[in-house]
Amino acid sequence: MVVGLVAVLASILLSRLELGAEALKLCLQIAVAMIAASLFLTALFVRQIVEDRRQIGESEQRFRRAMEDSAIGVAIVGLDGRILQTNPAFATMLGYSREEIEALTFFQITHPDDLQIGRDTMIDLKAGKIDAFHFEKRYLRKDGTPVWAQLAGSVIRDEDNGRPLYLVSQIEDIDARKQSEARIAEAETRWNFALASAGQGVWDLDMRKGGTTYSGTWVKMLGYADGELDGDPDRWLTMIHPDDRELVAEADRAHLAGETPFFEAEFRMRHKDGHWVWILDRGKAIERDAVGRLIRAIGSLTDITQRKEAEARLIVSAAMLADEKERLRVTLQSIGDAVICTDAANRVTFMNPVAEKLTGVTSGEALGKTLGHVYWAVDEETGQRIGVARASTGGTGPAEQNSRAVLIRRDDTRCSIRQVVSPIMNERAEFCGLVIVFQDFTDARALQRQLAYAAAHDALTGLANRSSFIRTMEELVDRSGKADAADTTGSVGDTTGSIGEHQFMFVDLDHFKLVNDTGGHAAGDALLKRVAEAIRGVLGPEDIVARLGGDEFAVILMSGSAASGMIAARSIIDAIRGLNFTWDGRAHSIGASIGLAPIRAGCGEVDEIIARADAACYAAKAAGRGCVSAAPDEDLKGADTAPSKRLAAAS
Repeated sequence: MVVGLVAVLASILLSRLELGAEALKLCLQIAVAMIAASLFLTALFVRQIVEDRRQIGESEQRFRRAMEDSAIGVAIVGLDGRILQTNPAFATMLGYSREEIEALTFFQITHPDDLQIGRDTMIDLKAGKIDAFHFEKRYLRKDGTPVWAQLAGSVIRDEDNGRPLYLVSQIEDIDARKQSEARIAEAETRWNFALASAGQGVWDLDMRKGGTTYSGTWVKMLGYADGELDGDPDRWLTMIHPDDRELVAEADRAHLAGETPFFEAEFRMRHKDGHWVWILDRGKAIERDAVGRLIRAIGSLTDITQRKEAEARLIVSAAMLADEKERLRVTLQSIGDAVICTDAANRVTFMNPVAEKLTGVTSGEALGKTLGHVYWAVDEETGQRIGVARASTGGTGPAEQNSRAVLIRRDDTRCSIRQVVSPIMNERAEFCGLVIVFQDFTDARALQRQLAYAAAHDALTGLANRSSFIRTMEELVDRSGKADAADTTGSVGDTTGSIGEHQFMFVDLDHFKLVNDTGGHAAGDALLKRVAEAIRGVLGPEDIVARLGGDEFAVILMSGSAASGMIAARSIIDAIRGLNFTWDGRAHSIGASIGLAPIRAGCGEVDEIIARADAACYAAKAAGRGCVSAAPDEDLKGADTAPSKRLAAAS
């Protein structure tokens, strides 16, 4: 437009210079054209600006709408930590209104233990070290309870100078997932302990952690130290016998492809010292990603070397019996296991010297007699006779194993045995008799019982230990709940009785530390044994006593009201007070404080009962020690859980 005006002015000035009419006309035409072009371009520019503003407005509207409607929290945070703007989802997650939460800073709503990660992230953003962030932390709800959240966001910078302006964060509530992970971890701990007690090794493949971890039982099975095999998820494959790798790979492929519900294979693995160990490996994929790739799998390994060796011996024995009976006899005479053979009529046809020794019957006396005159085995638990299987005509005749049999000799003495009974089939698949292979399992069975006892009892006092006591309490609480449900839903005429009330006592010794400090741990141990005897001595044979750890004991009165529980508790206190314990010539006097809580329908879970009794014991100590305090009944109301929470907090 300016150029056009200049052209008009130039045409006017030129007119004074007496130029021709054609020249003036041409100048005016040029000026008008330039003005028209400028007006057209101006209109285009104005239209573009209006369109840009409209698109910006729509974009802002979409952003605000998306932020408002988002199912996860969104917050805009200033560089000073103030919450500039948030959406309803974030405010609801923390129990605030939008106005309340936008008046706070992220420091005020962050759990104290997680403040540092937020500060470090803010410092790195301001310094330009990072442009985005992603981490987990805990917020504090309005009522003060923590909630786990996952944050993902980025910094918004000035387009001209790159200076950070504010942060935009997306906050997802993952509290339920975190609690679930904690429960899974606890369950895995119990599971691993149970497997370790049974002598089974455990492996855990987690691709997110980048490797496989093995339990102590697993690595010791192969002669390694704890942690020596952790890491490389494929290392175990290199330890498998070359002849067995294809079998293992096929079982692994079938499970990963979903063709089998779990992975199971028997194979040989190289021990650290070089020999081969037969392994039974069972596992299962428990987590996969969206496309089906394995994320996590857990399994167990069992040493089955002895079983495989026994199976091998049985296979060899059966083959020799079918091909050359005399050579089999020579072999069976020298075998380390006891062997008895019968014919199809169940008459004894062969006994080796080991079988003669274990049964107390000579081969000459046994031959031709029915098996029951020579070999009488019963189940260790039920006392029922263990019959020997006779294969049906045309059957394959699998071996039958039993590891809890007891052999009753002719003189009525008993011997724990492990037996394998295999039917003998001829080439026409007809039953021809039995081969009974058994071993003296007395020492091994005794060791198993000792291990089972040690796993459930305190080594010092002989009382039930914490884990077995908790299991007993869980069973009682479960039975109480089921009995209450049966009483509530039972029809008219239902004779199902309600289970009796039990009383739980938490016993804590008073002034015990002084004995340890002056007499040493030997004195403390001796005193704990005396205390255990004293508690056991004032209770009935059906009552349960346990040592929870240190100087803490627990008691379950199997029957009785709260009043009888108070009487029993005072008896325990009197018995402990009257111990008259002396060590190295010095007399020591201790006492006990007891918290009492009932076990009945509606009493809550085991940890709640223990928490109530623990809080009551704390109250007894606060009242001067050497006394008993009962948990108040109002703590048992199912609709009001706040008192039990206060007791747990006090504990």
